[in-house]
Amino acid sequence: MSNIPVKDVTPPSAKQSQSMYEKRQKIYVREIEGLFQKIRSYSLWALMLGYFGTAWLTWDGRQAVYFDLPARQFHIFSMTFWPQDFPLLAALLIICAYGLFTITNLAGRIWCGYTCPQSAWSFIFMWIEERAEGTRNQRIKLDKEPMSATKVRKKAIKHIAWLVVALWTGVTFVGYFTPIRELIPDMLAFDVNGWGVFWIAFFTAATYINAGWMREQVCIYMCPYARFQSVMYDADTLAVSYDFNRGEPRGKRSKKEKDAEAQKQLGDCVDCSLCVQVCPTGIDIRDGLQYQCIGCALCIDACDSIMEKLDKPKGLIRYTTENELEGQKTHFFRPRLIGYAAMLLAMIGGLAYTMITRTPFELDVERPRNTLYTETANDTVKNAYMLKLMNMSQSPETYLLSVEGLDGAQLNAATEYTLDVNDIEEVTLTLEVDPATTPLRSSKTAITFVITHKASGEEFARKESTFIAPRQ
Repeated sequence: MSNIPVKDVTPPSAKQSQSMYEKRQKIYVREIEGLFQKIRSYSLWALMLGYFGTAWLTWDGRQAVYFDLPARQFHIFSMTFWPQDFPLLAALLIICAYGLFTITNLAGRIWCGYTCPQSAWSFIFMWIEERAEGTRNQRIKLDKEPMSATKVRKKAIKHIAWLVVALWTGVTFVGYFTPIRELIPDMLAFDVNGWGVFWIAFFTAATYINAGWMREQVCIYMCPYARFQSVMYDADTLAVSYDFNRGEPRGKRSKKEKDAEAQKQLGDCVDCSLCVQVCPTGIDIRDGLQYQCIGCALCIDACDSIMEKLDKPKGLIRYTTENELEGQKTHFFRPRLIGYAAMLLAMIGGLAYTMITRTPFELDVERPRNTLYTETANDTVKNAYMLKLMNMSQSPETYLLSVEGLDGAQLNAATEYTLDVNDIEEVTLTLEVDPATTPLRSSKTAITFVITHKASGEEFARKESTFIAPRQ
C-alpha cells in the first residue's frame, strides 16, 4: 500500500502560512445539490424573508420593528425599549455569546455554514454568479478569455445584479431606523436626507464588497470567531470531517485489468477533488480540521454524490466527532456542554422573567445644580426638582405622584398625570417645608418620589432624592 502514489490536491495557499495582507486568489466554487444544500436553501429563505419582510410589518399603526433614534425609542412589536433598558441589551448580547459557545461545542461552526449573514449573502452572490457566467469551468474559461462583448455582457449582468441586491440590503437596513414606507417614496423623489444617503451607500458598498469580492477573506482574516472557535471544540464536537480510515489510501479507479489488484488496496476516496471544488473557502477537508472550514457541508453533498455513483456507502465525509473517527464512543452529555447549556438556559430564564415583570414606566429625578434650597418670607424652606415621567406602555395611562419621607411637606405641583403611548412629560416642582411644624433633624433628609398607577393602584416606580435645608 505504501507504494501506491497519492495525488495531493491541496491548494498551495492552504499548505503555507498566509500573510495578513496576502493577495486574494479567486476561488471558483462549483455548484452542488444535496441534502445539506437543501437545508441551507430553506434556512436562507427564512433569513431573507425575516430580514427583508419584517421591515414592512405594522403593529398598532406603526412599523413593527422600528429603532427611533431621535426619540430614543426602540419598538419591537408590542414592546418599546428606552435607553434606560440598556442592561436588557447587554443581557441579550451575553445570551447570544453563550448560545454561540453552546452550539459550537455541540456542532462546530454550524452557525457560520447556515445562518451567518456573511455566508448567507455570499451564497446569494455565488448563485447570481453561477446564473450570469455559467458553471465553474465556464467561469474559469471566461476569466482567461480576452475582453469581448460576450464577456463584458456577462460581467455587467453579474455586477448589476450584485448591486441591486446590495442596494436592497442597504435600504432595508436603513428602513429599520427610518420608516421604510416613507423612505422608499423619499428615495424615488430624491428627497432623502444626507445621513440617510450616507448609510444606504455605506451598507450597499459593504454588502457588495464583502459578499461579492472578499467572501472567504472575511471569514478567514476579519472574523474573530474563526480564531477562537477552536477553544470551544473537544473530541466530542460534531464537525465536518473526512474518514481517513475508510478513505485512505486514496487513488483513481481504472478499468484496466492489470490495475485491478492494486486498486483493491485503495480506500474509498477516488481523489476526484470535488470536495475541494465546492468548498467556498478553498480548503481540502481531507487535510483534517482547519479553522477556515465554516461547516457548510457542501463537501459532504459532493462526496455523497460520488459515493452514490460508485455504489459505495455515503458518509466518507460527514458530520462526526474525533472520538468516533478513532473508534471510540462519542459522549453527548459532557461537562463543558452541560455548563454552557445551563448558563444559557439560566440567562434566558432571567431575561424572560425581567421582561415579564418589567414595569412599563420610568421615573427620573434631578435637582437644579445652581440652587440647593430657598428660604421664603414665611420662614419656609423650598427645594426644586425636575421630574421626567415616561409612559413605556402601549396605551394611554394616568399616574399619581406622591412624596414619602417628609411628613407635612407641601408638594407644589399636580399630583395626577395622563400620558399618551410612549409619551414623556417633564415636570418642574417644588417641595416646601415649614420648620416650625415639621422639624428637620438634619440638613439633608432622604425623600422618595413615588408613582402609582391610578386605575390599578399598583406602584410603578420610586426614585430617591434629598431635601436640603439650612442647619437648625
